Amino acid sequence: MTTVTPTVSTTPEARRVDAESRPSRRSPARRRSTPLTIAMLAVLVYFLLPLFWLLIASTKSTQDLFNSFGLWFSHAPQLLSNIRATFTQDDGVFGRWLLNTVLYAGASALGAALLAAAAGYGFAKYRFRGHGAAFNLVLGAIMIPTTALAIPTYLLFAKAGLVNTPWAVILPSLISPFGLYLMRIYAEDAVPDSLVEAARMDGAGELRIFCTIALRLLTPGLVTVILFTLVATWNNYFLPLIMLNDPNLYPITVGLSSWAAQAQNGGAGASSDMLALVVTGSLISVIPLVLAFLLLQRYWQSGLATGGVKQ
Repeated sequence: MTTVTPTVSTTPEARRVDAESRPSRRSPARRRSTPLTIAMLAVLVYFLLPLFWLLIASTKSTQDLFNSFGLWFSHAPQLLSNIRATFTQDDGVFGRWLLNTVLYAGASALGAALLAAAAGYGFAKYRFRGHGAAFNLVLGAIMIPTTALAIPTYLLFAKAGLVNTPWAVILPSLISPFGLYLMRIYAEDAVPDSLVEAARMDGAGELRIFCTIALRLLTPGLVTVILFTLVATWNNYFLPLIMLNDPNLYPITVGLSSWAAQAQNGGAGASSDMLALVVTGSLISVIPLVLAFLLLQRYWQSGLATGGVKQ
């Protein structure tokens, strides 16, 4: 049997025709879109400009905040002295506010993530009576603004004697309908049914399967819920405002708001640089959130594509 080998023309004209007939592959540099690049730069400026202003304003005194250009330093920057004054004002109460916020946000984020993971895993892997109705109820809870629930929550906690305690801020933050919905959707693809069945055949109990297998596979989803809850609790203002009366229990949001009120009204303990301390305290309060995102983003990004390709 004779094998016929196709001949390839090597003439310049043939190579040119062959190159024109093949689909062109653009290099990554040629795939850039100028309108999209401009739009992304505009979004970047939109998000970074307030942080830039906050950094610049933290180096100024109260007088310089009003007498100098807002987006550039004054003639006498005083960032270190502003930070020192922020932590020493009112016998160092800002440090206590910072620790309170770390406690409230950290406990709420971890607790909400674990509860959302357990409930989401249950909705994804088990079928029970009222399964659909219960999940629809969760979806409905997402639509309710948290501020609408603040007053009923206060009345319930007042009956239980938990008002003006850290539990009044932590316990309501443990419930995250959005986190439950997210973990349910994520668990459907991240935890294969075959893996769960194999663990059951090996004699593992349901709790052991969840703690040793499911939680490891749900790590990116857990980190996502932690970040969302951490930011929501860290920036929460209305709930601590109505739940807490003791200034020593305030989070940063309520504490800085009280300082701002003193600066405007000239109340007791208000200094001439109180407004500068509020701005500096705001800058300090942003730093832990930035660090949290930088430390947790590798766990977050590792599972963003889970479920994107059907196997």
